[in-house]
This record gives sequence, C-alpha cells and structure tokens, in this order.
Amino acid sequence: MNASVIPDVLQQPHVLRSDAEGVTTLTLNRGDRLNPLSSDMIAALTAALQALGGDASVRAVVIAGAGRGFCAGHDMKEIHAHPNAAWQQGLFDACAAMMLAIVRLPQPVIARVHGVAAAAGCQLVSMCDLAVAVPEAKFALSGIHNGLFCSTPAVGVVRNISRKRAMEMLVTGDLIDAATAHSWGLVNRVVPAEALDAEIAKLTDAIKAKSGAALALGKEAFYRQIDMGLGEAYDLAGHTMTCNLQDPDGIEGVAAFVSKRKPQWRGR
Repeated sequence: MNASVIPDVLQQPHVLRSDAEGVTTLTLNRGDRLNPLSSDMIAALTAALQALGGDASVRAVVIAGAGRGFCAGHDMKEIHAHPNAAWQQGLFDACAAMMLAIVRLPQPVIARVHGVAAAAGCQLVSMCDLAVAVPEAKFALSGIHNGLFCSTPAVGVVRNISRKRAMEMLVTGDLIDAATAHSWGLVNRVVPAEALDAEIAKLTDAIKAKSGAALALGKEAFYRQIDMGLGEAYDLAGHTMTCNLQDPDGIEGVAAFVSKRKPQWRGR
C-alpha cells in the first residue's frame, strides 16, 4: 500500500490519504474532536478530492473518519471565534464547493460511517454516492439544539430521503440509528463493525470491475438530471446559514455550546 498525506500547516494533517489496488481512502484526521469540518478540514478535503479527479488509476474513493466517530459537523468553536458574517459566508461557500466536488468527482465515493455523523457530517454522508454504516452509527441534523436550522445539511439529506423525514430530523435534531437511516435511504448497507471494510470492498470490487469511463459519464449525467439547481440551492442555504448565525438566537446557541451551558432563547 502506498500512503501519503494532504499537507497542512500543522504537524498533524487534517486528512490522511491511503491507496490500495485502485481505491483511495481519505480519512478525516481529527478523531479526538469527532472530525469537525473546520475551515482547515474543508480545505484539506477539497484539495484531496481535487487531486483525485484526473487520476485514472483511482477507481473508487472512500471517505472515513478517524477515532470514535465519522464527523460531528462544523467546528462550533471556530465559528464562535469568527462572528463576522463575511467569514461565515465564506465558510459555507467553501463547504458547499467541497460537497459539490464529491458529486463532480468522476469516481464513485463511498462514506464509511461509524459513530456519529451529525449536522454537516450527516450532510457529508448524504453527498457521497454510497454509504455503509455500522449498527452503532448515529445520524442527526442537530443544529436546532443550538438555535441553528441545518439549512445547508438539508440540501444533501433531502436529496436522499423524503421531505417529511428530512423535516423531522431538522425540527427535532434527534439522533436516528443506522437501521432507521437505512430504511429511510440515507445509507445503503448496515453491517457489523468487523465486516465494515469487507462490505465496502465488495462495492469497490464491483466498481473496479466496470468501465471507468462509463461510470464517470453516468455519474455526471445522473446528478445533472436528478439534482438540477443544486448549486443554486447551496447558494441559498449558505446565505440562510449565515443569516441564522447572525440572529441573536444563533449567536446565543453557539455561545452556549462553546460554554457548555443551556441556551437562553429570546421570546417570540
């Protein structure tokens, strides 16, 4: 196996890359914090994805998370430290570009889900072409607990599951288990942890046995016809998220999350 990393200003890279027999695995590498999608993580994952697009030797891509969970969503501490609307809008624009890079990648992308996939982490699962999870995995659009409606995560999730299921996740913020995520259509397969990599290998083996050109062409056409207006949807959702963060309840929710206290919502 040939292993390399996506460079980072820190000693510890945000994204690890490993290559084996035509399959590239990109691992979010902030497992101690449940792999939040910070601005640096988004930049690192975007760079990793962009490096794969023109590489014909890569037939399939797997996105995984280090540590005890897949991805807990955006880095709330970083957002709290940047209250400026322009910075926040830039974050959501960069995240949308990264999500769209997954869709536009010619190779099929598989999410390898263990632990929690919350908010933008759930969005990341939804934007992958396929997803395999362990029974213990949990999924949520949990922003509402912090006064933030998960507008950008909803763009991807509602393209996987029904509108009413998505709205239930959005308004409650509740976790759903892997079996529910499977029945709703958010993940393709649920297998025991010890069988997770073998199950993903079944999918990548099937992919590698097919025409790479046909898969690339078909994937592009699939998303063009089924997701018309996706870029426009992300523009609107990113603006909505920025407005949400500038709202007093959004500011309070982020501050309460960072301070580990119960938020005090304003009356309506």
